[in-house]
Amino acid sequence: MPDADTTTATPAGRKPLVSGPGLLLVWLYGVMVVGAVSRSAFQISTEFDRAPLPYSLSAVAALAYAFITYSLVRGGEAARRAALVCCAAELAGVLTVGTWTLLRPESFPDTTVWSQFGMGYLFIPVILPITGMLWLRRR
Repeated sequence: MPDADTTTATPAGRKPLVSGPGLLLVWLYGVMVVGAVSRSAFQISTEFDRAPLPYSLSAVAALAYAFITYSLVRGGEAARRAALVCCAAELAGVLTVGTWTLLRPESFPDTTVWSQFGMGYLFIPVILPITGMLWLRRR
């Protein structure tokens, strides 16, 4: 059985992005999707009036994670470029929200996925987009 190598095209003619470290990225982004969606859905449905900004930002993070996961699984050049742009936007969001939560913590009565650069998620939110961009640029 031949190894799945990155030059092999998918049935739709797209080059797969899910091989080697790409598989780990898909897995980690998938975990982040579940975490961010669960967190934001619960908080928005039960406590939205308490901290609308943090809960909305967690929902935005969930959408970014879901889009990147989908793009990595889809494969192909267009999906690679879209995931690369979304990883850059995600990193900008993490850096902006992380800085904001450190400088103006009173603006955040509760945390977001990106608070303090993702400290509540073992800093994965700040490490993941950097790793993703490196992987996607290499491809």
